[in-house]
Amino acid sequence: MMMRGIATALALLCGLPAAAQEAWPTRPLRLVVGFPAGGPTDIPARIIAEQLRGQLGQPVVVENRTGAGGRIALDHVLSQPRDGHTLLLCTYIDALNSMSASRPYALGDIVPISQITRAYYALVVPNSLPATNVAEFVALAKVRPEALAFGHVGPASMPNLVARMFEGAAGVTMVEVPYRGTPPVLQDLIAGRLQLFVGPLVNTMPLARAGEVRAIGVTSPQRLTVAPEVPTLAEQGMNLVAFGWLGVCGGAGTPQAVVRRMNELVSAAVASPEYRTAVEGTGASAVSSTPEGLGQLMQDTVEQYGAVIRRFSIQMD
Repeated sequence: MMMRGIATALALLCGLPAAAQEAWPTRPLRLVVGFPAGGPTDIPARIIAEQLRGQLGQPVVVENRTGAGGRIALDHVLSQPRDGHTLLLCTYIDALNSMSASRPYALGDIVPISQITRAYYALVVPNSLPATNVAEFVALAKVRPEALAFGHVGPASMPNLVARMFEGAAGVTMVEVPYRGTPPVLQDLIAGRLQLFVGPLVNTMPLARAGEVRAIGVTSPQRLTVAPEVPTLAEQGMNLVAFGWLGVCGGAGTPQAVVRRMNELVSAAVASPEYRTAVEGTGASAVSSTPEGLGQLMQDTVEQYGAVIRRFSIQMD
């Protein structure tokens, strides 16, 4: 009987850490965003935070720590205790930044929780360019090698990477013109100073529908419900599918019980009508995943776009 009592006591003691984990959260949560307030990364974060606040009964504060292509936010999250109270609105850029030789972290330092969006891109050209589809654009690029220019918003940004992928798939060469943001790219495109921009649908499709630019293709596997009039690149004979994504992540070492609970909560938030309406209004898709699913997506991102970064010697630092 004494041994049975000792065994019972030990079992209860061993159960204390699990009980402590179940008490999470014990204080307000922070969801750190590496990009400015009001942008396409910040808006989903604020809706997710509001949904989590209602489910957890704790404040969930969105904190914008901008700069260095999201690196400042990630560095901050990784510097905090890995207890599930400081989370990151992670993006495909965080996965790619792990490739940088100057970064003090690896992909394994980020723990995936759930994907929250997937966003495809539109290829747009100025009205002054005599190209109404991909074949006509490629024909012009081959007749005028290096006379056509594409704009992008930074090294290893999706507009940069997909334009390079397009070059490789089409067998053409274009001039690269970097910008500090999307608005000046679109201004120069409308004016005919650029010949191509691979941009988010929220920025490009309103201009295309207003007749200010021409959309010649989208990077999705099938036509998009938000732009059914624009054919995919695959429809036009080009094997190119590309998308950006957002997710919720933490630092490696975050307790698995917290990761699983957060995954449940974030998935429920992504499924909410409020979230879907807001995200789909930007041309993106509301998509959740398992932690393993997001982890695989992060690996795939490094493999797919890492090959583009190496092929075109894109400098990430």
